[in-house]
Amino acid sequence: MGCGGFRWGLVGHLLRPVGTVALITWLYYLAPLDHGFGVLAVVALVGGLLLFGWLVLWQVGAIARSVHPRLQALEAVATAVPLFLTLFASTYFLLAQDRPAAFSEPLTRTDTLYFVVTVFATVGFGDITPVDGTARVLTTLQMVADLIMVGLVAKVLLGAVQTGLSRQPERSGP
Repeated sequence: MGCGGFRWGLVGHLLRPVGTVALITWLYYLAPLDHGFGVLAVVALVGGLLLFGWLVLWQVGAIARSVHPRLQALEAVATAVPLFLTLFASTYFLLAQDRPAAFSEPLTRTDTLYFVVTVFATVGFGDITPVDGTARVLTTLQMVADLIMVGLVAKVLLGAVQTGLSRQPERSGP
């Protein structure tokens, strides 16, 4: 591949994550989240987390086979993290709509995104806090899943990058 082809491939690897984050966020705001919190919401969350796990495993293979494993890993993270966060944000939104007293204040979709990122980033609670038992259990579940995602998924993705790099021929020069 010539230098121009390499640059366009690099641009694609950098633009796809931006597009993926924008698409997942856009879909979150368009999703018909009006069926309330109940068994269906819990099943959807569990199904979404299973989809997330499958996506990570699929991405591991793609990273290991990639010509640019580091860039492929960036794309994997740009897909996995927003999907993971919007799964929980959607569930929190459904809970907040169904049970307004579940949180310290009424929550919009933007508020639930803010809350889920606050929990994910472990910066602690400020203005929005889980008040009832269901909200606290769900938040605790997210915290445990966050730790698993950050620790295990990061390790798996980095291992795939190492595998991909080890399969490449040695290059001379920088």
